[in-house]
Amino acid sequence: MEKVRAENKGYFGEFGGSFVPEDLQTVMNELEQQFLRYKDDPEFIEEYKYYLREYIGRENPLTYAENLTERIGGAKIYLKREDLNHTGAHKINNAIGQILLAKRMGVKRIIAETGAGQHGVATATACAMFGMECVIYMGKLDTERQALNVFRMELLGAKVVPVSKGQGRLKDAVDEALGDLVQNYKNTFYLLGSAVGPHPYPTMVKHFQAIISEESKRQILEKEGKLPTAVIACAGGGSNAIGAFAHYIDEEDVRLIGVEPAEAPTLSEGVPAVIHGFKCLTLLDEKGDPKPTYSIAAGLDYPGVGPEHSYLKTSGRGEYVTVTGQVALDAFLLLSKTEGIIPALESSHAVAYAVKLAKELTADDLLIVNLSGRGDKDVEQVFGMLKNKENN
Repeated sequence: MEKVRAENKGYFGEFGGSFVPEDLQTVMNELEQQFLRYKDDPEFIEEYKYYLREYIGRENPLTYAENLTERIGGAKIYLKREDLNHTGAHKINNAIGQILLAKRMGVKRIIAETGAGQHGVATATACAMFGMECVIYMGKLDTERQALNVFRMELLGAKVVPVSKGQGRLKDAVDEALGDLVQNYKNTFYLLGSAVGPHPYPTMVKHFQAIISEESKRQILEKEGKLPTAVIACAGGGSNAIGAFAHYIDEEDVRLIGVEPAEAPTLSEGVPAVIHGFKCLTLLDEKGDPKPTYSIAAGLDYPGVGPEHSYLKTSGRGEYVTVTGQVALDAFLLLSKTEGIIPALESSHAVAYAVKLAKELTADDLLIVNLSGRGDKDVEQVFGMLKNKENN
């Protein structure tokens, strides 16, 4: 089908937009209209806040990592505890928001993609809660390294579809989910988990994830009487990071730092290109196709990134740095042993950079690290990695 471009919608500088088949563009337009209709609707807001409080368990704490701070020296490190949410990560904030929208649109079949499995679990949880059919696409490699999350999704009633095409990773799962939507758009709602995809998804995901920074901004002012020196979050597709940054973007004195895997440095080395129906900084191979990527953290294993992150990078408002898998693993172990908090491998990338940055700052500086998820899902993988290291 001929691809069409949405008229000046969903752009952050040159990034974003909607590059999808005409039939699918009609679906995107309807989704945008419904989102705009309900996002400021008092009844919708009241219901969303109810589930944030009574089901997800918000608001979650902004925890002072006192032991880690004393051990590292320099800046005070605070952890925004998305790991304490129901289902163990930030993903549920967006899943509940979108499922409430789908309910109002009268849709009963929900599809989603997932990498680390946390968005899949969050979507399956929301579907169970609201009695909706749930199909989750997941790269075959990711189903193997996140087998526990696959089982959790199935326990919740979801059908998990392993995708063996391409590399069998997150990009390929997104490909399959978009293909499903093209075929079944009349009765299907695509509950996209990251701040990527054609408009209105990046704007919609940011809207539901902005609760992270809304809370952390209020909490840091209550605790310290001033804003942080920097907010630090891991960046794959970018949903936890854009949520953590949202209410600080206009605060020019607050540094916004996204941390990506050195093995998939999209924002550091990517070029503008269209992927999955939107324009963003993308890692391309010599043929101009999305480049194969790999990270020890399945949720960061994506060759593109959210369009607003692409804009924050190119405009200079955001800083984006890389951390190797080994350094992230070291941070995973460090936080576990100093604070009794086992972080997700994705979040460990942010922790690792915070540790590095804290040493360069003073005790008057404040760092907020968005702890996007807990590491239960990664314990078996880390166990295997450490055993393998011992044996070599």
